[in-house]
Amino acid sequence: MGKMKCIMVHSVGNFNVGLSAIRPPAEGEVLIRVEWTGLCRTDLKLIREGHRDLILPRIPGEEVVGSICQAGTGAGGFKEGDRVYVYPGVWCGECPACRAGAENLCRDMRIMGFHRDGGFAEYVTVPAKSVIAVPQGLNSDHAVFAEPLSCCLNALELGGAMMGKTVAIWGAGPAGTLLCRAASALGAVPVCIEPDDRRRHGIDGIKSTAGRKYDLCIVAVGSTSAYEEALKSLNSRGRLVVFSGLRPAKSSMSVDFNQLHYFEQTIVGAYGCAYRHGILALDFIHSGRIIVEDLITHRMPLEELETALGLVEERQCMKIILWP
Repeated sequence: MGKMKCIMVHSVGNFNVGLSAIRPPAEGEVLIRVEWTGLCRTDLKLIREGHRDLILPRIPGEEVVGSICQAGTGAGGFKEGDRVYVYPGVWCGECPACRAGAENLCRDMRIMGFHRDGGFAEYVTVPAKSVIAVPQGLNSDHAVFAEPLSCCLNALELGGAMMGKTVAIWGAGPAGTLLCRAASALGAVPVCIEPDDRRRHGIDGIKSTAGRKYDLCIVAVGSTSAYEEALKSLNSRGRLVVFSGLRPAKSSMSVDFNQLHYFEQTIVGAYGCAYRHGILALDFIHSGRIIVEDLITHRMPLEELETALGLVEERQCMKIILWP
């Protein structure tokens, strides 16, 4: 089928813009012409430091929206020209996690951009069961937020966010902002904790909790001090959601188990999202209940990935989306 432009990571810290063969869709797959791929801090970590789930060499990119240009047999009714968002996982559907609706924890999970090639390319071939139709009238550059928003919805679901619950969110980056907006959309009452003056003013947040307590605390920054503050900020029967991972050297920290015991508090992890979260995320964005346009600070071509990574690393942007 010819060649396509792509970003290829050959080894940790080493990538280039080059050409790769376009893989035609097999049975049950579709070939997508990529319109937009979102860039996030996970991509930065994957490229610069590696990642637990990364298999090299690899084309990264797990936040993908595009149009189908070829469908294999058994493609579930999808056809050429359909605009779709790609749920990045492939799951078995049979293991206990899948049966419980947590396919993101599937024992055989294969993530686009990690275990298999992703969307930092002109084309990507994916299973038809992983794609979700983009609602008519929803801009593709808005639909690309479905993946990060899905991760936020998973975290809020695990945290029990609901009408009237108070939610403290650490970090006013793209993820923290989406968490705040999604919490509001669910009827909860969020506040953002952000020490950076510039970002804090952008979200009308606060510098610290100053001893205030919350029903739900979500840490959307890789900071041990944020987790320490969050643990101290839990209400009775409050929940702490571990949304952002920590560097391996700093991933162990002390917890006062008597606090958890006496106040019946809970700590729960949140990693990725399930397919159903993508459907909900697209609906939230399409309906206007969650606004994303103002979060896009840069639209850049793939060739400028190194510059884009620098902006993410220095926190000089909100959301960067890339076109091929």
